[in-house]
Order: sequence, then structure tokens, then C-alpha cells
Amino acid sequence: MKAVILYDTAYGNTRTIAEAVAANLGRSAAAVPVDGFDAAALHPGDLLVVGSPINGWKPTARISETLAGLARHGLSGVKAAAFDTRVKLFIHGDAAKKMTRALADAGASIVGGPMAFYVKGSEGPLIDGEKERAAAWAADLAASLDIRKA
Repeated sequence: MKAVILYDTAYGNTRTIAEAVAANLGRSAAAVPVDGFDAAALHPGDLLVVGSPINGWKPTARISETLAGLARHGLSGVKAAAFDTRVKLFIHGDAAKKMTRALADAGASIVGGPMAFYVKGSEGPLIDGEKERAAAWAADLAASLDIRKA
């Protein structure tokens, strides 16, 4: 099984979280920007984690388009989870929840609930401790899938 952490980023914060997740899922994991993603490389049993900043209360257009393409081809047998990066406000969008729903609608088995990571201001940087939270979330995903970090 391999793990692909697919992400889009505006200011680098989502990329930082994607890389932290990949680093904590072992050697078979890679953080892949949305413009370098090859859906044909996914196979049943693989893990797909999708990350996006919140953009207009939802995932970025590029992530949304990619998820729509995955839905057309189906993700049967693929395990999946989603995260977003956002400003910590009382009212905000929930891109991770929307992406999780899109992954499930495409046939993926959801292995972790939507996760939010927080940035300072609209451009970041990440709030202190968010990379560590990403590492812990990845460890939880790995444990639930019985991935041995090598």
C-alpha cells in the first residue's frame, strides 16, 4: 500500500501540513501537489489524503476539479481522509468536510474524520504546534490502517 497526500496550497501552509503527514506515514508516502497528481497511479488498498486551504468557504477550484475527476473514475478500494488549513474564526468554511464527502461519494472508504489545521491571518504562518498535530493525525491514520513506519 502506498499513501498519496494530494494538496493544493496558496501560501505554503497546506504544503507544510501535507509534508508532515507524508513524513509520518512512512517511506511509501508522498506529498503531491495537485498539478503533479496522476489518478491512474492509485490502486485499491492505497491511502489518499487530500488537503486544501479554505477558499471561498470551500476547497480550492483545482482540488474540487480533481475530486470531480476522481468521482468519474471511482475510488473503490481506496482508503481516504481529508484536511484543510484555515484561519481560526467563529464562522468559517469547512473544506475538509466537503472533500471527505466527495471522496466517499467517489467510492473511497473514509478512514479518518475531516481535520482542520490553523494559520495566523489569511496567509499564515501555521499556528504553533500545527505540524506536530499533523504528525499525530498521520500516526493515528497509520495505526488505524496498521501501516508500519519504516
